[in-house]
Amino acid sequence: MFFRALYDDDLAQMSYLIGCQATGEAVVIDPLRDVDRYIDLAGKDQLSVVAVAETHIHADFVSGARELAERVGAKVYVSGEGGAEWQSRWIGRRASGGSYQHEILQDGEHFSVGRIRFHAVHTPGHTPEHMSFVVIDAGGGAREDEPIGVLTGDFVFVGELGRPDLLEKCVGVAGTARAGLADLRRSVQWFRLLPQFAQVWPAHGAGSPCGKELGAIPQSTVGYEMRYNATLKSADDASAFEHNILDDQPEPPPYFARMKEVNRDGPAVLGGLPSPMRVSGTEIMRAAGQILDIRPWESYIAGHLPRSLSLPLHRTFTIAAASYLDPATPLHLVVENERDRQEAIRRLIRVGLDNIRSFSLASDLPSEGLSVTGEVPAEHLIRVVEQRGRVLDVRRANEVSRGAIPGAIHIPHVQLADRLEEVPKGETIYVTCRTGKRSARAVSLLEKHGYKAVNVAGGWEAYRAAGGRIE
Repeated sequence: MFFRALYDDDLAQMSYLIGCQATGEAVVIDPLRDVDRYIDLAGKDQLSVVAVAETHIHADFVSGARELAERVGAKVYVSGEGGAEWQSRWIGRRASGGSYQHEILQDGEHFSVGRIRFHAVHTPGHTPEHMSFVVIDAGGGAREDEPIGVLTGDFVFVGELGRPDLLEKCVGVAGTARAGLADLRRSVQWFRLLPQFAQVWPAHGAGSPCGKELGAIPQSTVGYEMRYNATLKSADDASAFEHNILDDQPEPPPYFARMKEVNRDGPAVLGGLPSPMRVSGTEIMRAAGQILDIRPWESYIAGHLPRSLSLPLHRTFTIAAASYLDPATPLHLVVENERDRQEAIRRLIRVGLDNIRSFSLASDLPSEGLSVTGEVPAEHLIRVVEQRGRVLDVRRANEVSRGAIPGAIHIPHVQLADRLEEVPKGETIYVTCRTGKRSARAVSLLEKHGYKAVNVAGGWEAYRAAGGRIE
């Protein structure tokens, strides 16, 4: 059996390419949208992608399942459980007409790719339709009734379980958090029956908003999770389980609601990566649409195009871009070099930001007419707090609960675009986060909307180290 996990650090997302070397066939589980990665990797090992499967309708990225079905004719396997509202509606709408080759799986059914069998098990909780796939290598010398491992999607992570509150918090489906909680407890009972040697292959790692305290180890075993996964172990105690699952979850980015609809109804077929034209910075300034500057923050504050948003290619770039940018509005990029341009395009299309019209390199920017952004050291923030100045803290609620700056407004950075009316205009806003990176993104967003905002270098950590007052 051929097995490769492809991890995206930005989204903390894992997809899997699994192939049967005897027949030369492969399947991709939970693919991202830039599917050339899977096709190329399979080809290097003399495999052809013939199938694609999804554990559930994703909320944090645009699925590549439809793109693979179009590009290589892969057969699509999706869940038929969970009710009519959360079924994949796009499988009957092939771009050229007709339906994609597909199979809608019910609990207990299976499919095969070569000699590898995938048993579909309905494991609701994170979402109503969620499936896990138990993997059996019938051609690898193992017993045909024993699994090698289980693809758990967003059900079981390393050290954590998938959160059941996203439909309620993001999509507004009332009551689904507690219904999902009850479903999750039942799904845990099935998981406990698996052989302890079976490997656990989750869809996310540390940093994903799809769970609370995901481990940084990429995979696990059933036995390890039974011993060390505190949330899973608490499933026998309803009160403790509810506390572990629902309390202190990170704020979900608002774009999750859009992603659920896009993946349910069917993302647009790209056919390849967008190829925006190179233009001068002056042309971008005159163009209608959004300007995204992905150069380092230090370059941005020294001089940038007016109206531009600063999102350097750090981790969580993709989540911030999806939270701040409108997918329907033309997008223009300012990049340091060609490599960064290509990387930015990949990350942007993964969250449905496809409308990329043009780009400029740093060397294309004009020498005049640029804007500058302010930044102050943490010691300056101490004086601002003492003088009751305006402070905006864009850390998550569970960070703020462990220590807050007196008088600060609290809005998590991923929710800022939807809550700008809570920030007063007409005065200088000093913006902080834990280390100064999220706040830098927030400052550029505020400036874009006409606020006078200043970033606090080093953020909360530097403020605390400098002796700043905390409540």
